[in-house]
Amino acid sequence: MPSDSETVPTQPEVLLFTDGACSGNPGPGGWAFILKHPASGTVKEVNGAERDTTNNRMELMAVIQGLNTLKRPVYVEIFTDSEYVRKGMQEWMAGWKRNGWKRKEQGKLKPLKNDDLWKQLDEQMAKHQLKLTRVAGHSGHPENDRCDELAVEAYRMM
Repeated sequence: MPSDSETVPTQPEVLLFTDGACSGNPGPGGWAFILKHPASGTVKEVNGAERDTTNNRMELMAVIQGLNTLKRPVYVEIFTDSEYVRKGMQEWMAGWKRNGWKRKEQGKLKPLKNDDLWKQLDEQMAKHQLKLTRVAGHSGHPENDRCDELAVEAYRMM
């Protein structure tokens, strides 16, 4: 959170486009992000893969790796096609944290899937001011489509 002496930018300083892909679920998977700094015109594309994973883990990994790339706290707009990531960040995470990183199911606390990655994402989220934008996957959104290509390319190269 910025202090009173800091000004909050009105526009995101960095744009982060993310996607994950999996061949089988579980199966080999890939993640990718595109980081754009509009003021300088800098664009960075990064991807990676895991042998035995799930689509949700790859979606999370794309966001984590993208935020982890940032060298200082900034205002970031994150673009994702994952409802799991969007709802997790905006709606569910606060409750999971209150419940010791567990989720409520039928009135009982149950283990949270991917809690290791949600905890990493929580750490990254605390460093930056975030705006989250959901885009429709495979809909002609240029950066989302490119991230999908990069994620698929990553797991196919394993």
